[in-house]
Amino acid sequence: MKNVREFIWPVIGLLAVVVSCWLLYRELRGLSLDDVWDSLTAIPGHRYALAGLSTLVAYAALAWYDRIALLHLGVRHISWTFVSITSFTTYALSHNIGASVFSGAVVRYRAYTSKGLSAAQIAVLVALCSFTFGLGTILLGGVVLTVNPTLLYRLEELLPSALTNPAMARIIGLLLLGFVALYVVGSILHLPPLVIRKAKLEYPRPAIMLRQLIAAPLELLGAAGIIYFALPAHLEPSFLVVLAVFLASFSAALVSHAPGGLGVFELVFLTAMPDIPTADVLAALIVFRLFYLLVPFALSLVVVLMFERARLAQAWRGRAADQGSVPPPLA
Repeated sequence: MKNVREFIWPVIGLLAVVVSCWLLYRELRGLSLDDVWDSLTAIPGHRYALAGLSTLVAYAALAWYDRIALLHLGVRHISWTFVSITSFTTYALSHNIGASVFSGAVVRYRAYTSKGLSAAQIAVLVALCSFTFGLGTILLGGVVLTVNPTLLYRLEELLPSALTNPAMARIIGLLLLGFVALYVVGSILHLPPLVIRKAKLEYPRPAIMLRQLIAAPLELLGAAGIIYFALPAHLEPSFLVVLAVFLASFSAALVSHAPGGLGVFELVFLTAMPDIPTADVLAALIVFRLFYLLVPFALSLVVVLMFERARLAQAWRGRAADQGSVPPPLA
């Protein structure tokens, strides 16, 4: 059964890619590639620069996730540079390949064991980083739905009408903010750990919790900013709208288990942005995939190769030293 479960999510992810790409094809079949290219070339250079800056903000916040988790564990001897490179490589690979195929835990395990962390510590680190991301999504989702509950109308083709109702949307937003408030209270009051089967979830110290509440939204704001700056400025798309659509699209892509959210992310985003020309939206999504996914993915492969090469060289040096320390056999 365990082996079967290991194959279920990759299969579901591939099915999600196939179905989404088919639906996406139906959505884009009347679109000319020349229109998309014209939209890409129409983006001013300074907005490309701002999209690049947003990418740096997003990946800097992701590196902060790891740093926050290490502080929670009481680990302070690992440099910011090492943490940043490890975090960047982890997320660049898992965002593109999918956590079900190449788990971020594997990358972190290889990196952090070289710095003396145990498997149990790395498991806590991975869990806290994942929770930090989820916390940011819940927090921003709650803010967006509370401030403008009509935004779910944009997904009326994909969601039940009961959820797109503004009153229900605002209730959902308030519930999401309530969850965050409970987490804050639990941390401040040092409530006992929450035990779920064999897992024990401990509330972090208030200082750690505050860092989470800053880092998680910052990463999502940076990622959404890439698309916002790639969209046509003359159409004046609201950043709140772009953020809301990004949260919905990115969440759907993660839930689908599709590698890189391929097809799923684009389908939800295009459906939710009918007021902007399709070619312009698709061009912005291409910029997002290039800046946030493909370029970091290529760089992360170089980092992994360099790291493994250094580890292999270190292992060979250690083996040679051990062989040299063996006394010669007696004549």
